[in-house]
Amino acid sequence: MLNIENLYKSYGEKVLFRDITCTISDRERIGLIGVNGTGKSTFLKTIAGIDTPEKGTIKHAKDYHIEYLAQDPELDENLTVIEQIYHGEAAIMKVMRDYEQALYRLQSKPDDDEVQSHLLKMQQRMDEYEAWEANTTAKTVLTKLGIMDFEKKVTELSGGQKKRVAIAKALIQPADLLILDEPTNHLDNETVEWLEKYLQVYKGSLLLVTHDRYFLNRVTNRIYELDQGNLYIYEGNYEVFLEKKAEREELEASNEQKHQNTLRREIAWLKRGAKARSTKQKARIDRVSEMKEETFHTTKQNVDFQVGSTRLGKKVIELKDVEKSFENKQLLDGFNHLVVPRDRIGIIGPNGTGKTTLLNIMAERIQPDQGEVEIGETVKIGYYTQGDEELDGNIRVIDYIKEVAEVVHTKDGSVITAEQMLERFLFSRPEQWTYIRRLSGGEKRRLYLLKVLMTEPNVLFLDEPTNDLDTQTLSVLEEYLEQFPGVVITVSHDRYFLDRVVDHLLVFIGNGKTQHFFGNYSDYLEQKEPDEEKPAKQEKVEKKPKQKKKLSYKEQKEWNEIEDKIMDLEAKIEEIQAGIVEAGSDSEKVQDLFTEQQKVEEELEIKMERWEELSLIVEELENKA
Repeated sequence: MLNIENLYKSYGEKVLFRDITCTISDRERIGLIGVNGTGKSTFLKTIAGIDTPEKGTIKHAKDYHIEYLAQDPELDENLTVIEQIYHGEAAIMKVMRDYEQALYRLQSKPDDDEVQSHLLKMQQRMDEYEAWEANTTAKTVLTKLGIMDFEKKVTELSGGQKKRVAIAKALIQPADLLILDEPTNHLDNETVEWLEKYLQVYKGSLLLVTHDRYFLNRVTNRIYELDQGNLYIYEGNYEVFLEKKAEREELEASNEQKHQNTLRREIAWLKRGAKARSTKQKARIDRVSEMKEETFHTTKQNVDFQVGSTRLGKKVIELKDVEKSFENKQLLDGFNHLVVPRDRIGIIGPNGTGKTTLLNIMAERIQPDQGEVEIGETVKIGYYTQGDEELDGNIRVIDYIKEVAEVVHTKDGSVITAEQMLERFLFSRPEQWTYIRRLSGGEKRRLYLLKVLMTEPNVLFLDEPTNDLDTQTLSVLEEYLEQFPGVVITVSHDRYFLDRVVDHLLVFIGNGKTQHFFGNYSDYLEQKEPDEEKPAKQEKVEKKPKQKKKLSYKEQKEWNEIEDKIMDLEAKIEEIQAGIVEAGSDSEKVQDLFTEQQKVEEELEIKMERWEELSLIVEELENKA
């Protein structure tokens, strides 16, 4: 058990922890959430002993071990992967480290008796410490995280590989409490799903910060919310937290209302000068003064996206026979795709297969080796990239935004100043004069997102937008994208984000190959799982005695006419919607038109279902032809 008592820490004028007290018990699974800049990473570092509080204590038993994974972990560049994994003072780690070194020496000197004898001793030590299972687990974890060369030097690894090695080290080290700061960043979807399952059976306690809401929901059984210096604790996962938080905010608002009513009555009493003994009157004045000082956290910090976008024509982006390779690795091979207005495309696939490269080619940041990229004349691209390289730490927040625009135009045609827009993005007037280098990683990402949206684009490229953004900002971004009239193309490993935002997936398989899937990420997973059992199922299908050979005369006639009927119904809905707008304040007419719209929409739904049935039959017949 770990006890935290009266923890207090500030950063300049901002209070990060206001006398926080909590306990982390055995086998707890805690998710820490809060708006960027509230001090989540500082809270993790303080518990891990890397940062120190101004006041308060953290108590635990002497042999209590905490393992901490930072957002940007630092590894010893001179060690090999396996040495880094087994790095640590725990006895079992030392034994495994010595055994691996002995094994490595034997590979280079297989006939050396001394080397063989030393290996034998190390094997006996492995038996003594019952380290074989831990050794197997370590290598399994590395393999699942995509690290195959255990003897490779850390300095030779890419940034993504180093993060994976750091995750493996954190998972393998024996710990009472495992602290993970954004463990899912830069991991592909399959690896995130594996990590999720691994942590569900982890033996120690967990405390983690993550933007991945599916991950948070499936791994945690308790939520800590850090909000304006206070820590709120919720029993249950993220889904339960959302329900309980709404209840808390409602109660807080009710308490504030009661408080205001009492204060009003007390002030009215004093103003009337009602008779009372002087001591009681003084007590009442003191109480009123205290009540005036009391604050309630009922003002919700909402990231409000109201930025408009410039008009987009019919032609957006077309890629014809695009090829691209790096260092003899084929990323795109004869790639063809037509981007049309209102597209919502999610790009998924393993790391290193070319997802970001495709975005860069469409944004004309890099050129393809072969093929053409045609971009429509009205296209205005807003590109949210992964890195912070575009943020100069030596300029102030307000100046960074004003580089784009002093004012922006909203969807309803009104004008908002840069200062007002920053306030909507949770940057107060004093914070707007802060240098960017003083912002947290998440605050920098939020600021960068605002800058991209303030350019008023009509085509949005989002490369891993969920990395480093808090869950509140993400949910509002998703709502904004639902209303966004232009095109959205996003590379993401965040399953929840993909489910909310896209309706079409471009799946990178590797070796330059891609495939299309119409639907969201959960739909894709549902289809992918049965596909693995296809051979057995196909045999049964082939044995069915009766197959439909052709459409009946009635069905053929229906098939020939159904698409025109669907288009007519869609046009009719558009006409009704225009009529509702024209009706304005005529509520009776609006209600009649709305009722008509519902009827036409029901008819359209029936037609669409029938079209799907007939199209499956037609497709089957065409495949046999």
